[in-house]
Amino acid sequence: MGSNDNIQANQAMDPPGPCSVTPTPLTPFTSANTATVAGPTVRRIKVPVVLAEPTIQIPIETTITLTPAATEIKRVKKNVFLDQVKLVPVAPFTRVDGTDFFTFQRAKLFIAGHIRKDIEFTTAGTTPGACTVSLTDTVVDIPFTGFTELTAGEGGTLINLPILGINESSESSFLSDTNNLNARLDKFFFNNLVKFNEQPFGELVAANFFELDFATPEPAPEATFSTLTEKLVLELTVKVLQTQQLTITATSVVPNLPGLTPPV
Repeated sequence: MGSNDNIQANQAMDPPGPCSVTPTPLTPFTSANTATVAGPTVRRIKVPVVLAEPTIQIPIETTITLTPAATEIKRVKKNVFLDQVKLVPVAPFTRVDGTDFFTFQRAKLFIAGHIRKDIEFTTAGTTPGACTVSLTDTVVDIPFTGFTELTAGEGGTLINLPILGINESSESSFLSDTNNLNARLDKFFFNNLVKFNEQPFGELVAANFFELDFATPEPAPEATFSTLTEKLVLELTVKVLQTQQLTITATSVVPNLPGLTPPV
């Protein structure tokens, strides 16, 4: 075999290098502020109003089964998903002056959801006496449901008061057409006023997890375990909002785009 053959053989044994790519040059664009002019005066807007932003402490205890059996927990990742945030008013109620709408100083906030937990752990090798292990994971959903009290005033958690309208129903009766001594049982006038309210809604802000995971009973070193007991405290921060009308004094801003608006 000649020297050229040796060079070709060595080149064939070398691993391939990284592939090169040709970058695409970018074109610089210019930008500037868009000129604006004052528009009509705005006196009323409809926007979401923050009713409350509580941090709710949720303790949870559960037992998780690991398949296959684990030798060591490596990492645990968690996320929270909310399925329900519902605000239920509690008496007393205060009527808004001159209207059939009312506010309230107390409410129950019902919360439901689940924690998605991804547990990464090692498992024993398949060869007896081998020092290698395999890495696997198990994903579980841990549900929770409950409620908390919201109150207004000093130290309360209601920042702004919700507003709800009252439905009204009334009816009028009539005398008989033949005389004024009998009531008509077939003739009535009905009046029903239905107010459609803005539903308070929730928004997830933050979730803080504090947890202690351990096997029961405690396994011997290098032994496997298939159940994990979890004691977890979830501090859940949610924002409760309701869309309301607000009175303001402001001036709208209109972009001034010469050439796009027909001249007056």
